[in-house]
Amino acid sequence: MRMIDLTGKRVAVLMGGPGSERDVSLATGRRVSAALSSLGAVVTDVDVRGTDFDLPPETEIAFNAIHGTFGEDGQVQEILERRGVAYTGEGVAESQVAFDKILSKEKFDAAGVTTPEWEIIRRGEYPKMALPLVVKAPQQGSTVGIFIVKEEAELEPALQAGVEYDERLLVEEFIPARELTVGVLGDLALPIIEIIAKGGFYDFAEKYPFLNPNAAAGGGARHVCPAEISGDQTRAIQDLALRAHRSLGLQVYSRVDVMLPESGAATVLELNTIPGMTPTSLLPEAAAAAGITDPQLCARIIELSLARGRSGGR
Repeated sequence: MRMIDLTGKRVAVLMGGPGSERDVSLATGRRVSAALSSLGAVVTDVDVRGTDFDLPPETEIAFNAIHGTFGEDGQVQEILERRGVAYTGEGVAESQVAFDKILSKEKFDAAGVTTPEWEIIRRGEYPKMALPLVVKAPQQGSTVGIFIVKEEAELEPALQAGVEYDERLLVEEFIPARELTVGVLGDLALPIIEIIAKGGFYDFAEKYPFLNPNAAAGGGARHVCPAEISGDQTRAIQDLALRAHRSLGLQVYSRVDVMLPESGAATVLELNTIPGMTPTSLLPEAAAAAGITDPQLCARIIELSLARGRSGGR
């Protein structure tokens, strides 16, 4: 893969953040930093704890490795724009839409992207759709604020827990299906990964077992890459992921989560605009399956981000 020349380029890797995914972001940032340093970039790690973070003088681009709240929702993007600093990933408006599960659903529907049936409820309201269903806080990441409800007795506790995060909740049809994810890099859909969760739900602990010192060896979910799916179906799912990515106006990179029922069409759950680069993360695993190394992946993200900025998408 051809790469942008980063020799001597001053890059600040923003990591950590004030949100619930801080430890995950630190792991991502360390991996990004190592990759960029190997390309000859002048890299400075910046541990972000709030809005008043400092950047090194003459920073040419900030590589945003902050997941979830503050990093993916347009806040840090707005700060960097006010400071006149180029940054990786999507612009302010696109980040805001992609981070909000409700706004994303509206965009998916408008673009004809297949997604599970859904409704919005507020504090004190109850869903109209039948069980089983999924209750989601609309602006959280890494499965934070997500509750699968299969029995009537589970509904009230899920709603009470959900409104601790947000006054509005997304309620979504529960679809028993194979869990897939598709990395998107510009106009390229990467090989599909199937996620086989040991506990039946790909939660925070299964995503990041390295953060739990008490976890058994190999305690995380199993990944199959590329997923064991027919060629025609693979191409259809990759096309679906690309359409989901584009429906939100995205230009740089994302990871699209897809469910594949035993019978019926694949359906998009959501996407992430700053997917992880931790030891167990899915985007670098898919990239590696396509022959793309960590340095190549990070360089391409910078290249696409600079192009997005030049096109007025910053």
